Amino acid sequence: MTAVLDTLVAVRRTAMDLLARREHGRVELTRKLRQRGAPPEMIEAALDRLTEEGLLSESRYLESFVSYRARSGYGPMRIREELSQRGLQRGDIDLALRECGIDWQEQLRDVWQRKFAGRLPVDARERAKQGRFLSYRGYSMDMIGRLLSGRGVDD
Repeated sequence: MTAVLDTLVAVRRTAMDLLARREHGRVELTRKLRQRGAPPEMIEAALDRLTEEGLLSESRYLESFVSYRARSGYGPMRIREELSQRGLQRGDIDLALRECGIDWQEQLRDVWQRKFAGRLPVDARERAKQGRFLSYRGYSMDMIGRLLSGRGVDD
């Protein structure tokens, strides 16, 4: 049975239940609470309190999301777009991507190795196929070009 979210305590409890499962951004948490029927003024009050207590943190959410998507093989451009769609600020997203400590070129190489078994393209058609896949995954054309031409990162 769904809980009725007509008190501040109920809204807070539901928000904490959602945060216990995984980190959420403020916009995402607001949307989920609204879908469950919580009044907007109660949502804001509950989320403000959770933020003050350190239970709701945009920076922790960004760090968690970037790490999770990178482990899934996605690049910085795709992750940036997904976070923008979730209502996060561009500056915060860029900061999280810079400070995540991920070597994106190495990440690209790993994704390419898994998908294409480390075989460089032999013709334009295969190069386009590999490039489209890697681009869709969120890697820049510059990074992809260096990889598919066989040049190292330092070249």
